[in-house]
Amino acid sequence: MNIALIGYGKMGKEIEKIAVSRGHQIKLIIDIDNQHELTAENLKKCDVAIEFTIPHNAVKNYKVCFEAGIPVVSGTTGWLDKKEDVLKMCAEKNGTFFYGSNFSVGVNLFFALNRKLAELMAPYNEYNVEMTEVHHIHKLDAPSGTAISLAEDIIDILPEKNTWVNDKVPANNELNIKSEREGEVPGIHTIKYESDVDFIEITHSTKSRKGLAFGAVLAAEYSVGKKGILNMKDLLNL
Repeated sequence: MNIALIGYGKMGKEIEKIAVSRGHQIKLIIDIDNQHELTAENLKKCDVAIEFTIPHNAVKNYKVCFEAGIPVVSGTTGWLDKKEDVLKMCAEKNGTFFYGSNFSVGVNLFFALNRKLAELMAPYNEYNVEMTEVHHIHKLDAPSGTAISLAEDIIDILPEKNTWVNDKVPANNELNIKSEREGEVPGIHTIKYESDVDFIEITHSTKSRKGLAFGAVLAAEYSVGKKGILNMKDLLNL
């Protein structure tokens, strides 16, 4: 495949290494210094785009990819308030949009484990659930996209929770997500169910960006030749 990399920070460079090792070519690299080169004309020379940038730029990046008629795989978080607009744009252009709040295979198995645990805990309202997410100090959004995905799955299943809050004392119907930023931590997510007599806790810890980058390349390979909205559940057949 010929790949366009939109965003060339630490994740972009890791994606480049893995993509090249799997026999792909990086045809276009867009970074802060050459954003003017992100055009439909340039993107049409590529088979797929992988986008890891910042929330402020993400939606307009998706739009150019849809106009170019190539799939876009994105791991940028913090833009979900524009989700309906993005889905509408994708449909209007008969495009392909693969979004993942986290591309790690392990994290997506953790998503499945989180849903299963919530199903088991649903009848036992003596347990309260809360979540903690820890990331590096450079992360711009809080809570993390991964934490939001985990929280939304819990809210869908637990009858007593119908919304999440971030770093505040929650009401009974709210799931609190505690966000911590320290050092260069790639990402730790912990879900804890606690009663007066015990607690049950599951944790996923990311050791490096390599797993995220590998998943993003797998997503790009999967997206070529497909149309519509795709995600890691589709890729992993979960």
